[in-house]
Amino acid sequence: MSASNKSNTTTAVPAIPDYTLGNLLFTLKSPSLTDFHASALQELLTTIKARSLAPLYDYLYHSELTLALGQELLPAWDQALYDELDAVNQTKIKELNQLIETTQEDDEGEMESLKAWVNLGEYYATIGDKANSIQTLRKALELSPSTGSKIDIHLTIVRLGFFFDDKVFTSAELEKVNALIERGGDWERRNRYKTYYGLFTASIRNFEVATQYLIDSLSTFTSTELISYEEIVEYTMILGALTLDRVDLKNKIIDSPEIIGLLPTTTSLESIAILTNALYTCDYATYFKALAKIDQDNLSKSKYLAPHRAFWVREMRRKAYAQLLESYKTLSLKSMADAFGVSVAFLDADLSKFIPQKRLNCVIDRVNGIVETTRLDTKNAQYQNLIKQGDALLTKLQKYGATVRLSAERV
Repeated sequence: MSASNKSNTTTAVPAIPDYTLGNLLFTLKSPSLTDFHASALQELLTTIKARSLAPLYDYLYHSELTLALGQELLPAWDQALYDELDAVNQTKIKELNQLIETTQEDDEGEMESLKAWVNLGEYYATIGDKANSIQTLRKALELSPSTGSKIDIHLTIVRLGFFFDDKVFTSAELEKVNALIERGGDWERRNRYKTYYGLFTASIRNFEVATQYLIDSLSTFTSTELISYEEIVEYTMILGALTLDRVDLKNKIIDSPEIIGLLPTTTSLESIAILTNALYTCDYATYFKALAKIDQDNLSKSKYLAPHRAFWVREMRRKAYAQLLESYKTLSLKSMADAFGVSVAFLDADLSKFIPQKRLNCVIDRVNGIVETTRLDTKNAQYQNLIKQGDALLTKLQKYGATVRLSAERV
């Protein structure tokens, strides 16, 4: 099912704050994306002016972004522009505060009062005022009569954490969401939580958990307020390639109807599809080429995965090495290097990074130019374990027999 079809079946949640602006902030913070800094800054400033986002304009000039961009790229602070944007914001904030006062004076009921506070909190979030948004939405939580509305408000607060890349804050809010869901969250909110939690665990390198949550969210995705469906599929494929075994990789990624349906229209998935198929078919030279392309085109630009790109690439190389070596007791370094399309020197150096840490069960015999596997013999281990269990059982039987004999002698 496409993302557009999914959103038609549920009530769309507004993208507050706008995650695309959060992605621009990430681009501007990333030294590896300097080629995109100028265009990202131009797009961000254009949006700030068009939407009157005074707090976000202030954040751009008074945060770590200022140091990341440098004076040569960032235009001089424009006080007149800031005052103009802030005047628009203050007018709207005054209007929303008056609405809150009106609902209280007219005693219009809990739901109307709650809606007024949520509207104010969401407006603060929209313009990038994190502190006032959180404070206002906390007030809305106090007025919220239902578990469902509490979850919605907390998820808006969570999106602020994602927007400003505050992982500690985001983690704490997600714990509150989970507690509420366990108490009575409906189907749609549970599914949204899967996407949120999957993204968060991906961002903190808990890839195994992230993979399961993202796979579960594919067929029920509705969280267009946080991320696009295409990006969710992208992250699911990337993480699944690393964490899933060969059977699950085939069933849950390569043959996934949701993924297959998106491949023809989504160019960002092309290299990932090549990689997963190459891993499954043991086409390691193609796999390594796709690995380099994904690192450059996908991981480096991902707000959630960029901090872990070196780890992911390294572990994906290790996974491929381990898969090839499973089929051999010994293998020449040259044959293995040819299989991956790399030089013997590169392969030797790369394997040497994993072997001392016990990440690969092999040793390199440089005299003979071969790799020898040293993996544990599973059958032998099972046999030894069976012997130990047999010895323990025999000991128990002997003790039991001795007890029976003593009892018989006494009789």
